[in-house]
Amino acid sequence: MNRNELVALKMLCTHYEVDMSFFSRLHELDLIEIHTREQVDYVHRDKVGEIERMIRLHVELDINHEGIDTIFNLLDKIDRLESEVISMKNKLRRYGADL
Repeated sequence: MNRNELVALKMLCTHYEVDMSFFSRLHELDLIEIHTREQVDYVHRDKVGEIERMIRLHVELDINHEGIDTIFNLLDKIDRLESEVISMKNKLRRYGADL
């Protein structure tokens, strides 16, 4: 993985004013993947938006790590179900059913 695709966790800690233990706990719950290069921890830059949402849930709404895990699992399930509904609608249209 190219280093240009990674963001240092220390930079995120400074920017969002959160402790490194916050990210460690998210990693333990498999909510984020931490990459270590030359003793520096990084996350993929594509995941920064999700991480920002996790930070807001934690800081602004005082939701603990387990709650964040539950919320993201539910959001993932909603996305899968929405995709399934779209797929079913498309199949129904092929068979001439009005929606």
